[in-house]
Order: sequence, then structure tokens, then C-alpha cells
Amino acid sequence: MHITILGSGTSIGVPYLNCPCEVCTSTNPKDKRLRASVRIEVDGHCFIIDCGPDFRQQMLLHPTAHIDAVLLTHEHYDHVSGLDDLRPFGDVNIFAEKNVIKAIKRSMPYCFPKRGLSLLGKKLYPGVPLLSLFPISKQPFEINGIPIQPIRCYHHELPILGFRIGQFAYLTDISRIDEKEAEKIMDVEVLIVDALRQTPHFSHFMLSEAQDFAQKVRAKRVYFTHLSHQIGLHEQVQASLPAGQFLCYDGMEIEV
Repeated sequence: MHITILGSGTSIGVPYLNCPCEVCTSTNPKDKRLRASVRIEVDGHCFIIDCGPDFRQQMLLHPTAHIDAVLLTHEHYDHVSGLDDLRPFGDVNIFAEKNVIKAIKRSMPYCFPKRGLSLLGKKLYPGVPLLSLFPISKQPFEINGIPIQPIRCYHHELPILGFRIGQFAYLTDISRIDEKEAEKIMDVEVLIVDALRQTPHFSHFMLSEAQDFAQKVRAKRVYFTHLSHQIGLHEQVQASLPAGQFLCYDGMEIEV
């Protein structure tokens, strides 16, 4: 399995607009972060987790010939607003919970006509993205024979999903997870997990919470993502981390 970090930033990206802090003004490319997303290549298949507003730029930087499926963690703008840019990939299968599918249909009604007609009674406008929506829950499912285990976690009070694929698990925008769900990723080889900043936040793990969680599930290698400018300079924070722990950066590649 080959993982590419398409984006490692929080909802506003890094640099934060109009911010003069040392992270936002850094010239190190590792301190410049697009919105969080990953590409997973396994057994000849390609999956994307989350498709935010930087998706087009991410594809220009990391060209992808074919996408088998997009998995969505939740419906927030920074995780779904790039779906329109899937147009060049043909008919793309989207896997998401029912409430996320409802939100997509509400924000992109031109892609989902009723009985072959748009809401205006006309034919579907040419060139819109062709999105096939598949509802999922906490139950495991398969895409092209690849088993996928959803993981229920919480973004403050919002129930969202993480995903485990083989020995890889991805949990973003997490502030809480129940014991039974955490058991689903015990002893995972590679864990990518939300670590917004160094200080507490109401809807995200801070770095120390993410580290404690990774230790609890006995992840062998841990990568921290959804990083804000408040995490600190990449090189300084990375130097402070113990062996087997890494700050994600855009373009980072991970073998599982």
C-alpha cells in the first residue's frame, strides 16, 4: 500500500491569510499545508479520503489517472467542497454516511436530477461531475474486493467516520472515540491522526492527545495531520517527536 499526503492542513490551510506568525511566513515548503486529504494506492486500486477545496491543486501536484472511489469522513466544507473537480475522472463512486450524502445533494443539486431531469425541468447540464453515491455506516464493506472498516469517532458532537484499510488507519477531525471503536485499529501498522495544535481545542485532538491515543492503540508508526499554523514550525516540532512519530507534510509518501 502506498499513501500520499495530498494535504495536511486544517480547514483554513497554512499559511493562514493575513497572519504574520513565523509558521505562516516560513519559506520551508513543509510549513505550507493544503486542506487535509490522502490518496491510497493498494492492489492496483486508488482511493481518495476527503475531497476539499484544494483538490484540483492537489491533483495537479500529484497526478492521478483513475480514482476508484472517494471516501468521505463528514460533510464539512473543507472535506467535500472539491467534489465538483472530479469531473475529469468520469463516473466516480462516493462512499459516505446518509447525512453526508444528503448534504452533498443539497449543495450540488445540479448533479442529482430527479428522474433524469434537473430541478428546472431540463436535462442534466453537460459537463457536471458524475457522482454515484453509496451510503455506508459503521459496518465494514468492500470496494473492488478491498475490505474497508469504518471507525466511528466524534468531531465535538458531530459523529464522523475514520477508515481502516488493512494495516493503515486514517482518523481526522477527531476529538473523541469510544473504546469499542478504538479496538478496531489496535496494533495498526500506520496511523494518521488529527493533531490540530499544541493546546486544547474543543473539536480536535491536540498533539499530546493524539500521541496518547496512538500509544493506547499501539500504532507502530504515527503520522499527525490536519495541522494548523499553531502546531509550530515543522522542523522544530518534528525534532521534538519520539521515534516512530512524524508530522505529515504535503506530498509526503508512506509505504505500508
